[in-house]
Amino acid sequence: MSDPRPVQKFAALAGVFSVMLLLAGCGINNIPAYKQQVVASWSQVLNEYQRRTDLIPNLVATVKGYAAHEASVLEAVTEARAKVTQTRIPADILTNPKAFHQFEQNQATLGGALSRLMMVTENYPNLKADQNFLMLQAQLEGTENRIAVARRDYILAVQQYDTELTTIPGRWYHSMFYSSYQPIQNFTISEQAMQVPKVNFSGTP
Repeated sequence: MSDPRPVQKFAALAGVFSVMLLLAGCGINNIPAYKQQVVASWSQVLNEYQRRTDLIPNLVATVKGYAAHEASVLEAVTEARAKVTQTRIPADILTNPKAFHQFEQNQATLGGALSRLMMVTENYPNLKADQNFLMLQAQLEGTENRIAVARRDYILAVQQYDTELTTIPGRWYHSMFYSSYQPIQNFTISEQAMQVPKVNFSGTP
């Protein structure tokens, strides 16, 4: 008589494999997959904000060359940029409400300061004709557009991830397999409040 144990072992392994496939089909891997999407989206947000931050010194220097007496506006942008660059971003920022909203507030303050700076430039025709300024303004506008897209993608990724944690069957998987995964912070300041307004250089409405 043949030994039935290999057959039983194979059947057991086949059963385990079938259960794994069933669970995979039911979304057991959604939570870590969605978390990776959030992390990737957040990295893009940081990249775009850094791009904006890097533009500011040259922008301020160019405006100062034509509008040095706009000291308060120039100083506000410089100080807001300094606060952004000097504030340490902790590793747990996505699950740390205080750190996340401080980051968001710093970026909103910088965006507001840039908005005021760009509005001031309307009073200086020679500045608006400066090719270096025009190039910087175009780069800033493009960066603001990329920031808006990156923020949108991050918001959607967080909504998907957080929804998975709190709805069935994701809530069950979270409890059984992914209890260390925490809800992730999302932006609360409106996208419009973060954007630099478009400046009309043509002189027409």
